[in-house]
Amino acid sequence: MPAYDTGALSAGILHIGVGNFHRAHQAVYLDDLFNRGSDLDWALVGAGIRDTDAAMCRDLVGQDWLTTVVEQEVSASSARVIGSMIDFVAPGDPGRILAVLADPAIRIVSLTITEGGYCIDPATQAFDPAHPDIVADAADIAHPRGVFGVLLAALARRRAAGQPPFTVMSCDNLPGNGDVARNAVAGLAERVDIGLAAWVRDTVAFPSSMVDRITPATGERERALVRSDYGVADARPVFCEGFRQWVLEDHFTAGRPALERVGVQFVSDVQPFELMKIQILNGGHAAIAYPAALLDFYFVHEAMAEPLLSGYLRKLLDHEVIPVVPPVPATDLHAYRVRIESRFANPKIGDTIQRLCMDGSNRQPKFVLPTAMAALQRGTAVEGLALVSAFWCRYCHGTTESGRTVEPNDAAWPRLQAAARAARHDPAAWLALRDIFGDLPRRPRYARAFADALQRIWRDGTRATLAHYHDG
Repeated sequence: MPAYDTGALSAGILHIGVGNFHRAHQAVYLDDLFNRGSDLDWALVGAGIRDTDAAMCRDLVGQDWLTTVVEQEVSASSARVIGSMIDFVAPGDPGRILAVLADPAIRIVSLTITEGGYCIDPATQAFDPAHPDIVADAADIAHPRGVFGVLLAALARRRAAGQPPFTVMSCDNLPGNGDVARNAVAGLAERVDIGLAAWVRDTVAFPSSMVDRITPATGERERALVRSDYGVADARPVFCEGFRQWVLEDHFTAGRPALERVGVQFVSDVQPFELMKIQILNGGHAAIAYPAALLDFYFVHEAMAEPLLSGYLRKLLDHEVIPVVPPVPATDLHAYRVRIESRFANPKIGDTIQRLCMDGSNRQPKFVLPTAMAALQRGTAVEGLALVSAFWCRYCHGTTESGRTVEPNDAAWPRLQAAARAARHDPAAWLALRDIFGDLPRRPRYARAFADALQRIWRDGTRATLAHYHDG
């Protein structure tokens, strides 16, 4: 239980996108800090923008914003109740969220809005001014509906009042997530007020970060375990692994909590850590997700116990991914890969293949395709990387190898399924999704490797294709 009086906390951070990962990561670090009796004026106010955030708000308000976090490792499990959140602004109340953001006590706005929430073009990873949220908020910034409209409207109020801006701190899995967030806020501002855009770029801090902790979805199974094993009735418990990591650029406009006291690593350049995590861990998740789904595996640890899948992952990372990952300070990348495999294989986590398969149209261009482009530029192997996307294509056809229906799990599902079905006889139909693949289809070596992989999957099946790659 918290060792501090939650009534003594005051807000310093507003967090948009309160989900399991945030509560297993940032909220836990702050709870650690408060348990040391430090920085009690940096408590969290949660906020939701989407209608789907309403249920989270309702449940957390009903339990005084407390969350049970269950850390699970192979040899031990433990539960803790954290109290670092003290309020929650419900979706559908833009006036209140703008009022909270106008309070000078809020010095940081943090984000976990998913990789697809940043209004960027999937193929180029650049800011997309034609995104519906950007177009709508540029037309009526006084009544914003999107995350970046809310941020810009609040920053404009602070500027007009002569107040310092808050720091915008992205905690999503994006290369250069701070730069991406800056481009979204400033890009919207350029369509509203050029002077405001210049002020955003010149005065608002957007530190980049690398965040890491495997945190599966919560269901009735997890709620029942918390009740039976720990005697806690929690509508929104969080289950996660014991491992956690947070590497953060030390660039803040109006101060920050002393998170270095509880294990956060502050650096001048987070990019090497970001690329390591995104290419090896997130790319590794993408690699095993779709072949495991095609073989009807349910849990990630079950898939990792299949030698064909774990062997495929190991060879892919060692021979195609790690060679193009830039050096990381004081880090052995092959040892990092071994640790990743161990984390994926943890049977207590209960992470699902279904979760890893979600939102491929946003994840592949961030976690897999840039690695393939880097390998092509270096002249190294791309057969395994092309195979990752070929398995994704086969999955989007809509059935597993046993004939089980794949439920839609991507905003672009109808378009993906149509392309995947055409690609069964013409692999180029999948690569024609240029908003996802960008210039990769114009690289003959990649296009040929992808076509060979997809044709082999359809002809020989998933297991034989994995074996062919592993033994090749």
